[in-house]
Amino acid sequence: MTTPEDHLKARNRAAHALRELSHMMIAREMEVELLEEIERNATQLLTQAKASPEKTHPFRTVHSFSMPVPSGEGEKPTHLFADSIVSGTANPMSMNATLWKEEAQAMMSVTLGAAHEGAPGRAHGGLVAALIDETMGLVLGIIGTPAFTGRLTVTYRAPTPLGVELTGRAWMVEHRGRKITMAAEIRAGEELIAEGDALFITVNNEQFISAAEGIIESS
Repeated sequence: MTTPEDHLKARNRAAHALRELSHMMIAREMEVELLEEIERNATQLLTQAKASPEKTHPFRTVHSFSMPVPSGEGEKPTHLFADSIVSGTANPMSMNATLWKEEAQAMMSVTLGAAHEGAPGRAHGGLVAALIDETMGLVLGIIGTPAFTGRLTVTYRAPTPLGVELTGRAWMVEHRGRKITMAAEIRAGEELIAEGDALFITVNNEQFISAAEGIIESS
């Protein structure tokens, strides 16, 4: 009998294979015959995938929402949600970043590949902003408060390299009423790549879930 854990592991493996294939399509000069084979196989699998039952969003199945509990240093890294576009292991379009906490700070590690390129040989700046936002999102898990990003400002200090481990950290600066201000940074080794500051607006659990369901219904 297939368990939910087995199903998620299979999704993770499939997503990993698709991510690696995406990078190869950018990094390698493939022969036409190989590209045509990829197209045929992908089209066949897409037909089967469309025939599968619609996936129920996890927010529709929970009765009481709680923020994800961040893992500590040395523990299994936390992924905010398996389908996250930034850190989701089950999302083939994810950057597959890993997250954990060190005391009150959220930590992040990621290595970007060929499919993440913006300027030649460098990562797209929008992805750097997304990494900062995701790391700040883990801070919300640390303090146990759901919130939405109200404003995010990123200052780029250096080009973001590909194929090099990037590390990041984010921390809360102030929590006043419904407003949470945060700061973050991303580095490649000792080099400062980008800094960010943001304003988050807190919501209650019901508002967080209903907002997600509203997006689903309109899609």
